[in-house]
Amino acid sequence: MLQLMHVFLSEKWQITYASTALKSNHAFDLTTLGIDSTSIELNQSSFDDFLVDLQPNIVLFDRFMMEEQFGWRVAEILPDTLRILDTEDLHCLRKAREIALKKDRLFCETDILKTDIAKREIASILRCDLSLIISLYEMKILKNLFNIRANLLHHIPFLLDNISDKEIGKLPRFEQREHFYFIGNFLHKPNYDTVLYLKKEIWPLILKQLPKAELHIFGAYPSQKIEQLNNLKEHFIIKGKLENLTDLKNYKICLAPLRFGAGIKGKLTEAMQFGTPSITTSIGAESMHADLEWNGFIKNTILEIVANSIQLYANKEIWNTAQQNGFNILNSLYNKHLYTDKLIKEITKTMSNLEQHRATNFLGELLQHHTLKSTKYLSKWIEEKNKKL
Repeated sequence: MLQLMHVFLSEKWQITYASTALKSNHAFDLTTLGIDSTSIELNQSSFDDFLVDLQPNIVLFDRFMMEEQFGWRVAEILPDTLRILDTEDLHCLRKAREIALKKDRLFCETDILKTDIAKREIASILRCDLSLIISLYEMKILKNLFNIRANLLHHIPFLLDNISDKEIGKLPRFEQREHFYFIGNFLHKPNYDTVLYLKKEIWPLILKQLPKAELHIFGAYPSQKIEQLNNLKEHFIIKGKLENLTDLKNYKICLAPLRFGAGIKGKLTEAMQFGTPSITTSIGAESMHADLEWNGFIKNTILEIVANSIQLYANKEIWNTAQQNGFNILNSLYNKHLYTDKLIKEITKTMSNLEQHRATNFLGELLQHHTLKSTKYLSKWIEEKNKKL
């Protein structure tokens, strides 16, 4: 989201950030970027007044849940305003993979069709004028499995600065690094599952071969269940929230064997930025490296993950090659200059031809029809109920 904001600011657009979330000490201070920030409430007509006063040309929803809550209000109050959905990743894909994992069977793409989240998320995509999709694999699913029109979708991955040789030269070398790490918000189910997987299945086998190595687990919002996994004797250490992201440059390996999930993974691009090779799964590396060599190993079985973790940790030549692969991936696939102009052109083109654009999206117009607006009438019912309390 911050990367998108920087793109919009570079175009001299005025940005207002509206959120239902409570204020947090960990939140980024948007005022440093000159961005107005305001609080909004769910199921309240005060949001309508907010829209009337603000009169935005574009409204961007952060994930489909926000579009469900506020999209119908924007469509009614400001029918000529462009509505963009930032999907972040496909929640229905992640959910289908989670269900398959719990049932101990292989995931099949048609599993996505069986989830209730798919119906909600696809409806949200259809109601919007443009949806930002972070993964090419998810672009394929939306086009082929759900038959979403190409002009409703725009692929845009992470928008990163190139890493220069000078920056690379400042990073700690192989001999100066030690230990493994995993990082991820513990409110995110794939991260919680990965930590349990590491604790029970993978780390004990690695520790037998590398008795001096440690695995450090970083992440915000660790629950008591997570805290109880901390075991100094097993060198499995729960660190909690990482205060300084640059500390990751001192680790030798990012160990991230994700078993379900979607989108592309910030933890893995961060590892590349700090010159840290990684061990992950095909789901972890999905749509992240095109045909380029991975910055470590992509393995899906416990024994393969363990064997390659040990090999990467001990072999300087393999480690250096893996590190360079990561820099190649970053500079080739995530260079922000490759995507920013395309995004702005897509937005301005859609805005200039909005009536015709919507005319070709009959399903989207259908879903805006009053008989199918269950979220609207539920919201209005809640609002009336709250008035009586």
